Amino acid sequence: MKIAVVGATGLVGSVMLRVLEERGFADNEIIAAASFRSVGKRIAFAGRELTVVSVDDAIAMRPDFAIFSAGAAASRQYAPLFAAAGTTVVDNSSAWRKDADKPLVVPEINIDAVGEDDRIIANPNCSTIQMVLALSGLHRRYGIKRLVISTYQSITGTGVKAVRQLQEEEAWHAARVAEAGGEVPSQLDAMGEHSQAYPYQIFRNLFPHGGDFQADGYTTEEQKLVDETHKILRDPDIAITATVARVPVVGGHSESVNVELRNEFDINEVRGIIASTPGVVLYDDPSQNRYPMPIMSEGRDEVFVGRVRRDLSQPKTLNLWVVADNLRKGAATNAIEIMEELIKRR
Repeated sequence: MKIAVVGATGLVGSVMLRVLEERGFADNEIIAAASFRSVGKRIAFAGRELTVVSVDDAIAMRPDFAIFSAGAAASRQYAPLFAAAGTTVVDNSSAWRKDADKPLVVPEINIDAVGEDDRIIANPNCSTIQMVLALSGLHRRYGIKRLVISTYQSITGTGVKAVRQLQEEEAWHAARVAEAGGEVPSQLDAMGEHSQAYPYQIFRNLFPHGGDFQADGYTTEEQKLVDETHKILRDPDIAITATVARVPVVGGHSESVNVELRNEFDINEVRGIIASTPGVVLYDDPSQNRYPMPIMSEGRDEVFVGRVRRDLSQPKTLNLWVVADNLRKGAATNAIEIMEELIKRR
């Protein structure tokens, strides 16, 4: 087979290549495509090097699949061109997620949403993927009435520039400590010019802001959790409200999810449903301080769930803590799993 990775030089693109190698695609023809400024670069893959080509050249090579992580603008421009050439596109941007005629897929939940003629398939937002996977079994069993979501999102969800910002801020602070022979204030007002992915420092800080603010006061990242959950779970009646926070973490996204169910539940049955959901690991033993953390999810494809407990303030409601590597299951792995499922149909 011939597989193109569009945006291969980016943070998610590099993870896509790694996951392709891990999942047995090393012997296939892999096309690394990126913007013109990256054409000619060489990327290590499975013991060999790939030469980056332009997206136009990748289209002309007519791959069987094109996995995109190049941003919404590039996806809107190029995905239809790949599709017209007979390529099936799995797109990791927000470009197609809200389109009624484009399937939005988490394979363990709704791969059946992809029809034979679908050539552009949307990969959900990272925060949505881990949450709906953790909740999917509960929704089938009890029905979900309302979700109250608070996310604690890794800087890697913003990209390379955010990682660089944190690294530079950490280095700046360490240098000032060394100069002073001890601790210096955390606020970096005197740092000067540096790679600024965020409106504030992220080192020793967090802020309730992910995405762009809308007129209603919510952000686009918060709105994605609403719209995408409705579409993937095929239930527009679920009431959802969300607050997104960015934290100085590299390993993965964490979420506190308050779940009001439509029917009464048994907490032991809830735990059993979560534990038996494909792709989900129940990691929950408070007596041993066992609960998911982003540091344990980094580099792994599972979604980890812990702190499972009944909400004592109202009936039919429980609390969950959900953690996953946002670059893998939250992006690259989910996209490649979609491709794998479609390959099985051939």
